[in-house]
Amino acid sequence: MKIVVLCGGLSTERDVSLVSGSQVYKALKGRGHQVLLVDIYLGYEGSIDGIFEKDIDWAANIAGVSEKAPDLEAIKASRSDKSDCFFGPNVIELCRQADIAFMALHGDAGENGKVQAAFDLFDIKYTGTGYLSSALAMDKALAKLVFVEKGVPTPASHTLTSRNEAYEPELPVVVKVCNGGSSVGVYMAATKEEYEKALDEAFKYENKVLVEQFIKGREFTDAVVDGEALPIVEIAPKEGFYDYKNKYQAGSTVETCPAEIPAELTAEIQDIAKRAYRALGIKTYARMDFLVDGNGKVYCLEANTLPGMTVTSLIPQEAAAVGIDFPSLCEKIIKISLEKY
Repeated sequence: MKIVVLCGGLSTERDVSLVSGSQVYKALKGRGHQVLLVDIYLGYEGSIDGIFEKDIDWAANIAGVSEKAPDLEAIKASRSDKSDCFFGPNVIELCRQADIAFMALHGDAGENGKVQAAFDLFDIKYTGTGYLSSALAMDKALAKLVFVEKGVPTPASHTLTSRNEAYEPELPVVVKVCNGGSSVGVYMAATKEEYEKALDEAFKYENKVLVEQFIKGREFTDAVVDGEALPIVEIAPKEGFYDYKNKYQAGSTVETCPAEIPAELTAEIQDIAKRAYRALGIKTYARMDFLVDGNGKVYCLEANTLPGMTVTSLIPQEAAAVGIDFPSLCEKIIKISLEKY
């Protein structure tokens, strides 16, 4: 099968996407597929004639994830054609030559439905859910409205659309950008001063910010693949909360899969994960994040429609717990994605 693995882009999760893409690329190539790894923003400037048959190590220059979010302005300046188009040179042409594009994009245009909508117009097949469910899940404020309407338990929240909007929450709260990912733009605020600073920082990213009820408890995540819930992962950062550093720096977080929790709680989290998946109209796969407070009440925080796909990411861990290795998981995602068409 001819596959283009798309990664990179201009999201704050760019570095994570590059690592996800490189590992998916290696896994699929190891299974005998003809695979290209392409940065969706930087593209490929060489000749694309017979490109799938060429012996190129497309992942040769991919590094790991640094502690800091990437310098996106430097990425923009590095593009040789200096175009403002989100799709880099030859990206659309390469994807149209492929049997499917594997979406290893995270955050921003990769996860908010814009790329999916464009690909629908170009008749390009891609992995993951469609544009509308992508957009709903990416916008945390909209997703919460859907959760409330459909009875999916979620922390109470208030959406701000201006830094000057008057709103005095009951502290502590979590302040987060509505369309961010990998916990970039997420701040805990226990005092008035921390709250004001959190708003200042969050509004630097975008003009819509969520102020959410703070839930003290244990963190869990659960993936739903083709409508079925996988084993649950408990996430226990050694310090602070599950922020960008704790997500991607080795040794920062203890991840237990399957989570060591009572069978009743396992069943409840998996049921809510499937309800959230259905409520947002998600197809193929997604990963839902949860908090469980000291009284055992479960809260669904959000749905991730293109979650991390490094070998040590959460969905691969969940799949491994039921005997699905990483290359098989990548092929399974392709198989169920093609069923959309």
